[in-house]
Amino acid sequence: MGWLADETGLEKCAANFVPLTPLSHLNRALEVFPERTALIYGSIQRSYLDYHARISQLASALKGRGVQPGDVVATILPNTAPQMEAHFGVPACGAILNAINTRLDSDTVAYIFEHGGAKVVLCDTAFLPLAEEAIKKMHAPAPQIIEVADPEHGFAPGGHYLEYEDLVAEGDPMFQWIMPEDEWESIALNYTSGTTGRPKGVVYHHRGAYLATMGNLISWRMQLYPVYLTIVPLFHCNAWTHGWMVPLLGGTVVCLRDVTAKGVYDAIADHGVTHFGGAPIVLNTIVNAKDSDRRPFDHIVEVFTAGAPPPAATLAAIEPLGFNVTQVYGLTEVYGPATECTWKPAWDGITGPERADLKARTGVLMPMMESITVHDHGKEVARDAQHLGEIVMRGNATMKGYYKNPEATREAFEGGYFHSGDIAFMHPDGYIKITDRAKDIIISGGENVSSVEVEGVIAAHPAVSLASVVAKPDEKWGEVPCAFVELKDGAEASEEEIIKFCRERLAGFKTPKRVVFTDLPKTSTGKIQKFELRAVAKLLD
Repeated sequence: MGWLADETGLEKCAANFVPLTPLSHLNRALEVFPERTALIYGSIQRSYLDYHARISQLASALKGRGVQPGDVVATILPNTAPQMEAHFGVPACGAILNAINTRLDSDTVAYIFEHGGAKVVLCDTAFLPLAEEAIKKMHAPAPQIIEVADPEHGFAPGGHYLEYEDLVAEGDPMFQWIMPEDEWESIALNYTSGTTGRPKGVVYHHRGAYLATMGNLISWRMQLYPVYLTIVPLFHCNAWTHGWMVPLLGGTVVCLRDVTAKGVYDAIADHGVTHFGGAPIVLNTIVNAKDSDRRPFDHIVEVFTAGAPPPAATLAAIEPLGFNVTQVYGLTEVYGPATECTWKPAWDGITGPERADLKARTGVLMPMMESITVHDHGKEVARDAQHLGEIVMRGNATMKGYYKNPEATREAFEGGYFHSGDIAFMHPDGYIKITDRAKDIIISGGENVSSVEVEGVIAAHPAVSLASVVAKPDEKWGEVPCAFVELKDGAEASEEEIIKFCRERLAGFKTPKRVVFTDLPKTSTGKIQKFELRAVAKLLD
């Protein structure tokens, strides 16, 4: 044991102990990089001086509107300047940020509003119908809507709600931020995609967010003044904490509302983008860009990709275009990426499929994590690239737990590790390789889809007796939901009818792309044998 303070005369005090928070990164940037460009969005360019002032105004205005420390402020925003400002402005008034997935259906948004207890929601004009429909379905007090217009992209204010710019104008640019007194205080509430039904609320603390920013910049080999493009949605693990990270190095965040090949190439060519993250579908978009959308650039762009291992063909096609791709892996519960496929110099001369296989490894723990390994019944599996187990994790960039769900929290942290639910093996050098996601999760374009949720919707159709949903490989999205349906005796339904039925009740990415009518394979106890259905789904056009 180390020395104790009362034995040595040492003490923890204001001079040597300051709670860790990513808010400190922006405060430091104001001092060190005031005139450098902090944010670019369309025609908007803001220096750190202006960026900090607007964020202070937002924090002040929220406080003036009754938001108290510990309250939840939600956002339903794409990757725009206000979404990035909210990532600092909401915690700067002591509140907790709840960035909501814009692709969700109104039932799920209503659940998140109620479960999280949002007091205010900053909502983009384009998504007002979603927020309004969700509020109609609520039983608890509804959040106050602040409309976030975006005239530059065709979304003018409707005039029915207080507009974001008017809210910011109410605030004081010299507002003294409400910094955490304890680094264990909550900074963000992020909901999973509901991989076992209703989404769970993952609570981040200031300490974990701070350390995740530090670990990411090390793993990404960042130097001063990076230019980061927001392709990962800021509602996904707060864009893997990258927006909080960039001020550390005096860098620039370039916000991209709509992810298109032209938008990516324009940002690289016009603003000198050096880094971005995204799912393999983004890489495919770049590879398959029309010639008219491409722009020349003369530097290497560093890319973190996650959601699924990038296909070998995609890696082979994108690297010659000027992109260095690093495979990372993580979950909402660990602030986004927690492992990376750290490239070894000994691999430099390797080409072709073998190089792609190395690039597609899940990798090793990132610097902010203490331990990431593969366990089978509580013990690490043999490092022989054969024995399977579950990926488990320990470290400071692990969530506080699931909000209002102590049972799920205890289960997730059983044995002193966070249990990912993902199956993998370990190479002799310690690199992890996922062999299968938790069996019922479908990852479509980087979005997690709960087969249980989709099955529940299909089962509500009057003609359906049983339904089972599995992943079908898809060239564009990686995976898409595929439904196998057993109809009631004498009942009839078409594939188009079932898909339409689902589309009316689910987000688009959760809607099955194929429906197959069949007698479902079952065990002697009546359990549907999904492994057989997965094999069939792989053979479908």
